[in-house]
Amino acid sequence: MRAGPTGTADLPLHGGRVPAWLSSRMARLGRVIVEAIAHEYGRTEVLRRLSNPFWFQSFGAVMGMDWHSSGITTSVIGALKRGLAPIERELGLHVCGGRGRHSRRTPDELTALGDSVGLDAPALVRASRLTARVDNNAIDDGFQIYLHTFVVTAAGEWAVVQQGMNERARLARRYHWHSATVRDFTCEPHTAIVGEPAGLIQNLVDRSAGPAQAAMLEIVRESPAKVVAEARHLTMPVRHDVRAADVDLKRLGAVLATAYSRELRDFASLLLVENLGPRTLQSLALVAEVVHGTPTRFADPARFSFAHGGKDGHPFPVPLKTYDETMGILRRSLEAAKLGNADKIDGLKRLDGFVRAIERRLAPTAAFDDVVAHERAISRDLDGRTVFDSPARARQLDLFPLARRS
Repeated sequence: MRAGPTGTADLPLHGGRVPAWLSSRMARLGRVIVEAIAHEYGRTEVLRRLSNPFWFQSFGAVMGMDWHSSGITTSVIGALKRGLAPIERELGLHVCGGRGRHSRRTPDELTALGDSVGLDAPALVRASRLTARVDNNAIDDGFQIYLHTFVVTAAGEWAVVQQGMNERARLARRYHWHSATVRDFTCEPHTAIVGEPAGLIQNLVDRSAGPAQAAMLEIVRESPAKVVAEARHLTMPVRHDVRAADVDLKRLGAVLATAYSRELRDFASLLLVENLGPRTLQSLALVAEVVHGTPTRFADPARFSFAHGGKDGHPFPVPLKTYDETMGILRRSLEAAKLGNADKIDGLKRLDGFVRAIERRLAPTAAFDDVVAHERAISRDLDGRTVFDSPARARQLDLFPLARRS
């Protein structure tokens, strides 16, 4: 098996902050989603998801972060580290590192973790350093690594998510790695390196990564078609607004049909063993896809922002009432499953399958502008919130043009 980058993502650099009302919710929702995946599919699947740049972006979008910006990486990683910390021993998943000074503490965290749970800390530290040096030094693409996170299981399997910045281009590039039963880290570490270069790319500049650099030369000798076919690269636009072209409207249409068609909604509620309103059912259907969806389902991460909106108001403000109700249902379902009653947690999988069946059989297409206008119209009733709490500030930034035109 080879270990190496499973994909990359190019994201526009955006400033700003994650307000406390969202960051605390992100930690709780991220925790319950990861717990649900681990419960259903195991810890290896959690790492596999984290190493997929499209799933990672969708995960951040369903948590209410801006669907496209560089901040999604920092905020999601921070939320996972905070959310999983109280249960990391029980879950067998540990999040080390982070942004800036936290990234530099990764070796110390891994060493302490190795001592406490019996992992091969030197091997993990070596893997952490090599992944950072390969992406930061051996691949000179104009991006300087400033965030490095190492997620490791109790069995020693790991995933790395790290991000570099190119200030001149105003871009961030996220790199994803996954170790899958690695025999030799230095053997073919890269599946592919794909992205828009900021000038000439120079490989093999870090002497300490010599074995990995030699393996990268083997990739150069392979056919370009094979390299491109194996790579997963996500490029997000600079603009803030979500547009119809960013979303698979048939897939979104299936979610909305399930939520708002009375007959379909009643049946979906039976699957979940819950009496749900349409707006919560809409969010749960998208969360269910994040938990149970196959890799091909995440080609349009912007679609998952229709679960809980975005903190910048795009496609609509974060509906806190719906967010909290969704988390409550997920938490109750997971706790019941831990006690041996799997009906509710299995209902999430049944809901995901039901939405896909609607997609295949009815193929409804979402009327994008109408959907966004409706969400913005009901935002106040759902305690919708953005980082711009002042309505005057929201009007100044033109956050709600569709609602005014409707």
